[in-house]
Amino acid sequence: MNDKERPIGFFDSGVGGISVLKESLKVLPNEDFVYFGDSLNAPYGIKEVNEVKRLTFNAVDFLLGKGVKAVVIACNTATSAAIDDLRERYKDIPIIGIEPALKPAVEISRGKSIIIMATPMTLAEKKFSNLMKRYNKEVNMIPLPCAGLVELIESGIVEGEQIESYLKDKLKEFMHLDIASIVLGCTHYPFIKNELVKIVGDKTFIIDGSIGTVNQLKRQLNCNSLLNEKKTEGIVTIYSSSTTSCSSTSSNMIDLSYRLLKS
Repeated sequence: MNDKERPIGFFDSGVGGISVLKESLKVLPNEDFVYFGDSLNAPYGIKEVNEVKRLTFNAVDFLLGKGVKAVVIACNTATSAAIDDLRERYKDIPIIGIEPALKPAVEISRGKSIIIMATPMTLAEKKFSNLMKRYNKEVNMIPLPCAGLVELIESGIVEGEQIESYLKDKLKEFMHLDIASIVLGCTHYPFIKNELVKIVGDKTFIIDGSIGTVNQLKRQLNCNSLLNEKKTEGIVTIYSSSTTSCSSTSSNMIDLSYRLLKS
């Protein structure tokens, strides 16, 4: 197998990165993908930074063992904690991360407020702080930590009364503001976009970083002459960190991943 025919590796703490993988299938339909969800150690957003780094490096080593030609860290928390260190260690392979899509949100803000929903760790990391400093003089930005939301989504709860109640409770103190957009700063959150729209209305833009990440992936593949030239549709293979134990967690995570991918 030549380098162009090798798969692209995707990593997330669970099913969240499937939202980015779905966009990749649209932009790069002829590529093969290997997705690894660390369901055994999810969620990452409440862990210590060094622990997230350790788990992320383990995940990348797993993907490299599958012969991938590029790695997408499809997890905002892991990107915030580890992307610089990953690129320092793995200099011979493109490493693409994801970050909250503040720039497009600011561009359409019209002077109104922006809410950034993310895990507590993502919002606490220096990478996010630097990103906010770049734009917060232009518009009122409201960081909104959403502890517990990843766990609901990992359980397959992406719609209905429980999600609706959670989101209403989180957003209730901001409903009087003129909100231009809500930035989804976690790759799990696009799966509850429909529930968000029910609460804030369709005039509030819901933005995530998937498209920007996928476009960067394509650019990196092109720059490194790694784009797959085959004409057939690519194959997606999904792994869970608990696969070796044949646990119900592993089975549920893989089944949910495929279901979300096709939704």
